[in-house]
Amino acid sequence: MSDLSSHSWTDGAEPVAASAAVPFGRWLLQQADRGGFIGQLATIARSDRGFPKDGGPDAVRKRLGDTGADPEMFDAVDDAELDWASF
Repeated sequence: MSDLSSHSWTDGAEPVAASAAVPFGRWLLQQADRGGFIGQLATIARSDRGFPKDGGPDAVRKRLGDTGADPEMFDAVDDAELDWASF
């Protein structure tokens, strides 16, 4: 019987957190059915052709600033970033 503890399941790489595997922008787009400001932000993002799908939280904040979004949407990005990072 082989010793599983010595086997490298990741070929020597460190485990990848879900937040690193799925860009923030794409994760956010999947939150459109969610309630509250995060769901509202996701719905707005889906309708924005210039939304940074592969961008991080800072790219989303920049897009919000460039489009003159409501201040509540910046708070929603902060909350969404915490949720995304916890995966």
